[in-house]
Amino acid sequence: MSEHVRVLLTEKEVDDRIQAIGDQINKDYAGKQVHLICVLKGGSFFLCELAKRITVPVSLDFMYVSSYGNSTQSSGVIKIVKDLDDPITDKDVLVVEDIVDSGRTLSYLLEMLRERNPKSLRLCTLLDKPERRVVEVKVDYTGFQIPDEFVVGYGLDYDQRYRNLPYIGVIEFEE
Repeated sequence: MSEHVRVLLTEKEVDDRIQAIGDQINKDYAGKQVHLICVLKGGSFFLCELAKRITVPVSLDFMYVSSYGNSTQSSGVIKIVKDLDDPITDKDVLVVEDIVDSGRTLSYLLEMLRERNPKSLRLCTLLDKPERRVVEVKVDYTGFQIPDEFVVGYGLDYDQRYRNLPYIGVIEFEE
């Protein structure tokens, strides 16, 4: 089976939307420092571009949470592969994710982070697939709502490939 990638969101569309999200975060966190937690691996591309557009003081940390493996469907089993390096107690925390799909992973992650007593906890995602939601998750900043298609590019992968595409594409399989 082979696959090809169809462009869903161009590089310019993604870039413009990230700027708009950055502008909103600057307003919402004016006078504060925001602690960005990137959900690896896919969130790293979005985090880098978003952080460049945030003008309030920023600190960073990373988590690696997995629920997909090498499949196009979430396994429903959530595994913390890499936890935070630093405590988040009394920090204004913004979790930065590439995509919100079923909501299982983020619901688990956000509950775990709430127990660590941040001053505030918000969620920012580049892509949101509300049709796929199994567990409700409040998303505070959304780049794009997208249809229920398997997407790649801008950090999102299929079996560790396509992350480096500068746009969001839909992977289409051919027999």
